[in-house]
Amino acid sequence: MTESRAVGTKGVPRGERESQILAAGTEEFGRAGYAGASMVEIARRVGVTKPLLYQYFGSKDGLYLACLRRAGDQLAGGVAETMAAGGEPDRMPLAVLSAIFETFDQDRYAWKLLRDPTVPSTGEIAAAAEDYRTRLDAFALIGAGQLLGSRGLSDPVDTQVVAHVWTGVVDSLIGWWIDRPAESAAAMTDRCARVMAKLFGW
Repeated sequence: MTESRAVGTKGVPRGERESQILAAGTEEFGRAGYAGASMVEIARRVGVTKPLLYQYFGSKDGLYLACLRRAGDQLAGGVAETMAAGGEPDRMPLAVLSAIFETFDQDRYAWKLLRDPTVPSTGEIAAAAEDYRTRLDAFALIGAGQLLGSRGLSDPVDTQVVAHVWTGVVDSLIGWWIDRPAESAAAMTDRCARVMAKLFGW
């Protein structure tokens, strides 16, 4: 017996329609930021009415939070899985980058939601964004500690410096990549591998 599916607008199953809205919302929020994003534009991209967005997500905040959680969970999960797999500390930075590129290859603007400076400074969105940033910063500290430890360095401040630099490098690389849709995740990983090999001997 086939399982019935909830039907949304125009015969589109609700789950499928929600996915379409999240994809369109992520791109609009990523391009314009929370403050500049338009619910009208998101509805237009999906081909639905603005009231439907509110029916599904309650408010602009509700939609942004759903998009943020989708992006943050995918990213945190991908990085955690990559680091849990282990491997040589020297290879971990490239492995993490590859995981990020693969995660966001079809959804590149999702990255910007994690560091959107236009979101409210308090409330549920601010708390969720801070939680994801904290988790990602913790991964960076672990990776930096492992890398420096493999080279005989154990000063915790050194580790903090390297983690801070690494976070900035990742953000810059993805910012560059977002605007180049022809550059696939695999191509970007290869590019980073070539650059890292020449700069750091990795």
